[in-house]
Amino acid sequence: MTAAELAPRRRPKGRKRLRRPARSAAGPVGLVILAVMALLCFGAPLIEQWSGHNPLDVDLANRLAQPSLEHPLGTDDIGRDVALRVLYGGQVSLAVGLAAALAAMVIGTLVGLIAGFYGGRIDTLLMRATDWMISLPALPLLIVLSAVDLSKLGLGGLAQSSDLSLYRIVAIIALTGWTLAARLVRGATLSVRTRDYVAAARVAGAGPLRLMVVHILPNVASPLLVATTLSVGGVILTESVLSFLGLGIQPPTPSWGNMLSNAQELITTTPSLAFYPGACIFLTVVACNLIGDWLQQRLRD
Repeated sequence: MTAAELAPRRRPKGRKRLRRPARSAAGPVGLVILAVMALLCFGAPLIEQWSGHNPLDVDLANRLAQPSLEHPLGTDDIGRDVALRVLYGGQVSLAVGLAAALAAMVIGTLVGLIAGFYGGRIDTLLMRATDWMISLPALPLLIVLSAVDLSKLGLGGLAQSSDLSLYRIVAIIALTGWTLAARLVRGATLSVRTRDYVAAARVAGAGPLRLMVVHILPNVASPLLVATTLSVGGVILTESVLSFLGLGIQPPTPSWGNMLSNAQELITTTPSLAFYPGACIFLTVVACNLIGDWLQQRLRD
């Protein structure tokens, strides 16, 4: 046989390209939607200065006004500018979503990293605590924690804070939403801790903290990043539900959830009051999910 016949055959480039999965454009679309939403919401003070209105100003003589140049989305039942309230409500909802998702990621990462690295009784104890948190009904637990009166717990100074509802909702969601991150990090840590480079670092004298932070954590960050991105949309939905029930962000501070709550009595006569915050919630959650799916695909490839 000749050398040409013995040489391995190469697949045609065209066939190789056909078998490669096409990269989805949904992720960049989600990034654009989220960037535009954040730019508009956090640029609300500039829009407020340009319009000359305030989202808290009450104008009973101009209540339920139709969209106009002065009020692009009209006014609500007590004459407040709907456009500004939607934008300022977006600031609150986006801030709660990002802060609570990051806080839950930090708690879950600590629990999962310690459990996966040490194993044994520590792993058993932490994972049983995680299972216990997962077994609790989420929405009733959130409702109970949101209804707790801090003044009766000796936290009267904190209870008088104007941003209490914001801090409370971030803390509650973070303290109940860390379980997924903990399981992901624990599973990845169990796999990574047996790798050769971790064993070499241990032989070289690296302590447990350095092994976890320098050699293990960067290699378990990919699934954690995807899970955190996907959880942002879920956190925004949770905040909206609690605010809709009157247990989240409290008026007069606007959020998309309490705007929906205020609009429920006028849904038949002025459905636009519910449509605008509902559409913003829908677009933001879809954008976060698109970004999460895109990151998952890119990191897998």
